[in-house]
Amino acid sequence: MIGNPHRYALELHWTGNRGKGTSGYRAYDRSYDLSAGGKPALAGSADATFRGDRAKWNPEEMLLGALSSCHMLSYLHVCADAGINVVAYRDAPDGSMELRTDGSGRFTEVTLRPHVVVAEGSDPETAQILHHLAHEKCFIANSVNFAVHCQATINVRTAHATELPTLHLQEAV
Repeated sequence: MIGNPHRYALELHWTGNRGKGTSGYRAYDRSYDLSAGGKPALAGSADATFRGDRAKWNPEEMLLGALSSCHMLSYLHVCADAGINVVAYRDAPDGSMELRTDGSGRFTEVTLRPHVVVAEGSDPETAQILHHLAHEKCFIANSVNFAVHCQATINVRTAHATELPTLHLQEAV
């Protein structure tokens, strides 16, 4: 059974007109702002490879962020339902995109790498298995046409391990 549809809306405003519009490929910036419902604007641009601003979020990073955060939210939900007490969660996803000679491209896969700490008394094996259920429930993963893998690490919080290790982002290649 399918319930009532949920609708989402935002506004995109291109901010990259240097005064000559798109009169030439190098004549404009790829910058834009995304806003929705009175939230702070998110400054975006193309990837630096495509003449974008490296200091701003690009669509490829936002796709990774949507997949990662949706998985986390689904995971926290299924853990709460299963009595698994998650006390810390961090992820370092990466993805592969292929470019075609005609200028088009597509993601071919994304790998999520959640590092989860559960409270003492929580079953780490169940916590690991729940990543599969979270993946099945993830709205964004269910909407993409490429593989989304999950390589999760589960640690149990003890008196000596209360924080997650710092993750180092990998440069996309």
